[in-house]
Amino acid sequence: MTLSPMIVGIIIFAVILTGAFAGMMARRALPEQHLNDETKSLVTSSMAVVGTISALVLGLLISNANTSFITRSGEIKSLSADISRLDQMLRLYGPEAVPAREKLRQYAERKTDDLFPDNPRDVQIDNPSTYQVFQQAEYLMLELQTTDRHRRWFLEQAMTLASRIGNTRWLIAQQAGQGTPKAFVALMVFWLTLLFTSFGLFAPPNFISKMCLILCALSVAGAVEIILELEQPFSGLLHISPVPMQQTVQMLSLSDEPI
Repeated sequence: MTLSPMIVGIIIFAVILTGAFAGMMARRALPEQHLNDETKSLVTSSMAVVGTISALVLGLLISNANTSFITRSGEIKSLSADISRLDQMLRLYGPEAVPAREKLRQYAERKTDDLFPDNPRDVQIDNPSTYQVFQQAEYLMLELQTTDRHRRWFLEQAMTLASRIGNTRWLIAQQAGQGTPKAFVALMVFWLTLLFTSFGLFAPPNFISKMCLILCALSVAGAVEIILELEQPFSGLLHISPVPMQQTVQMLSLSDEPI
C-alpha cells in the first residue's frame, strides 16, 4: 500500500522531532565533560556540513519536482488545445467528418474523467479503453477521401494534430510514477534527524527552545511533503487544474457553435 504524501510528511515530522527530543534527553544523561566547549565546537562544525548538504539537496529536489509539475501541466494544456484544434479542422472538413468528431468528443470526455475524477484515488493516467476510443477516431479520419485542395489541407492538419495527441498521451503515461526514490527520501530523513538531534543536544531545556525545534521540524517535514505532492500532479493536494480539459469538453459538446 502506498502512503499519501501527507501521511509520509507526518511520519517524517515525528521522526525528526523524536531525534530532537532524544538529543535533549541525552544532554541530561551525559557527563558534563562530554558537553564542553570543544565538543560543542566539533559537533557544530560537523553538523554544519550535514546541514549544508541537506539544504542543497532539499532545494534541488523541490526545484526538480516543481519543474516536473509545471511540465505535466503544460502537457495537459497542450493536449486540450490539440483536441480543440483537431475538432475545428474536422468541422471545417465537412459533414463526412461528423463520426470522427463524435469519437473525439467521447475521447475528450473519458480522458477528462480519467485524469480528473471526483475521487483522486480513481485517477487513471493510462486507460487503454479510453485510448481505443481515440484510435477509432483516427480510423474514421483515415477513411476520409477528398480531391478538394482545401479539404485535403484540413485533413492533413487533422492527422498531424491526431499524431501530436497520441504522442502527448504516451508521454504523460510514461512519466507517471516517476519520482524521488524511497531510499533517497530515507537518507534525507536520516540527515535531518541527525541534524535535529545535535540541535537538541545543546539546546537549553526551556519552552522557547522546544517550540523552535517543533516549528523547524514541521517546516522541513512540510518541504519533503511538498516534493512528494508535486510528484503526484493528478492526485495530490497540489494537483493540475482540470479547467483546460473541461473547457475543451464543453466546447466539443457545442458542436454547432463557432469556435
